[in-house]
Amino acid sequence: MSKTNVVGERGVLSRLTSRVITLGALAARPMTLGVRGLVVDPSNRVLLVRHTYISGYYLPGGGVEAGETLEQALERELAEEGNIVLEGPAALHGVYLNRRVSRRDHVALFVVRAFRQRAPRAPDREIAEANFFALNELPEGATRATRARLAEIFDGAAFSPYW
Repeated sequence: MSKTNVVGERGVLSRLTSRVITLGALAARPMTLGVRGLVVDPSNRVLLVRHTYISGYYLPGGGVEAGETLEQALERELAEEGNIVLEGPAALHGVYLNRRVSRRDHVALFVVRAFRQRAPRAPDREIAEANFFALNELPEGATRATRARLAEIFDGAAFSPYW
């Protein structure tokens, strides 16, 4: 084998190795993106959900699937978790780094005021409860992040880039 072929093969091998390492790093540390919806009814009550697999009350939402826009993910998650149908655009409030999950997890929060609820959300294997709560009557288990987002939007609290 000539010296030129060995060098050429090493170059190809080096590029291939580099690509495998890069893909491995991305697979080991993928960036994740989720959406949450702050659904506000005409009485200024907010929709919170309680899951069966984790404690606390959260704003409804979840992960953005491959090929889905943020708005499509929001629409799907609100339908799944609260029987909510959007009847107008949702307003993007902010994008947050969720350091409690990982250094690569981000959450986009939308404020939803134009909607209808097909019917109250019945409990199932994923959602134990989905109800509207007055801001001064939040359930005891409302999470720190949920309370922080409500304070930003309703009380004028400083925006934090962290969920």
